[in-house]
Amino acid sequence: MDRQTRHARRRSGRRMQTPMDITQLILDDHAEQRRLFSIIEQIDPTDVDALSAVWLRLSAFLDVHAEAEERFFYPDLIKLGEGANDADDGTAEGETEDAIEDHNKLRDAVKAVEQHPVGSPAWFDAVGRANVVNSKHMGEEERQGLTDFRLNADLDLRHDLAVRFAAFEAEHITGVKPVNKDPETYVEAHG
Repeated sequence: MDRQTRHARRRSGRRMQTPMDITQLILDDHAEQRRLFSIIEQIDPTDVDALSAVWLRLSAFLDVHAEAEERFFYPDLIKLGEGANDADDGTAEGETEDAIEDHNKLRDAVKAVEQHPVGSPAWFDAVGRANVVNSKHMGEEERQGLTDFRLNADLDLRHDLAVRFAAFEAEHITGVKPVNKDPETYVEAHG
């Protein structure tokens, strides 16, 4: 859809007055991830059915969220970003490489949870490690990539990406096949 068509839709009232923003959708997902980890912490270890159900939802959500970011957020961050706040090398490429590496670590941490009986101390420890990996990643992403994108991408693009991001997550609500990616190859392919 070209820019003129989008503006015509806005004028005709077929689109909400307030556009969506992919950075806000990502922040909303982060809040939901934190909520689900917190729920797991509050379930009795003997309630294996509840733990299994919440973990199944959370692990699928983590994989889908990472894949959606890698498809719809990071390629444009590489093109438009300039690096923000405490990015290691001060570039969007560096922010992206770090994020892809974090996603790989998170995929591995999620996979490690599956090696333990649900509700066991080892299972809770593995879930805790996944929570730490995810929390560190989200903090960096919120200070770096999301800030960088808000500063350098216009709202029309952020809206268009938000629509694609939301549709992808909705289409894959039960999960995606988690696949680690080489951070440098990813940046080269999208830069």
